[in-house]
Amino acid sequence: MMWWMAYALTWLALMNLMAFGAFADDKRRAVRGARRIPEQTLLSLAAMGGSLGALIAQQLLRHKTRKQPFRTNLILIAAGQAAAAAALLWALAD
Repeated sequence: MMWWMAYALTWLALMNLMAFGAFADDKRRAVRGARRIPEQTLLSLAAMGGSLGALIAQQLLRHKTRKQPFRTNLILIAAGQAAAAAALLWALAD
């Protein structure tokens, strides 16, 4: 495995864990009525590579599943990242 692939996989793992954790923390805060994590922060974590963790947390925790345009933005981020990953894999296959 090339060094940059190991770096990228480590980055993605960390970002997905951070995104999942942020969604879980925000859900906890919502239940307690405490100050919330800004939506922009949650979307930024997803955009930095944590979209899978964010989507899993959203479904498992039932958090922000009906909130628009947040949900649409999260899905668009995930779709863009999936397309980029597919293009990268396609390029590496050559």
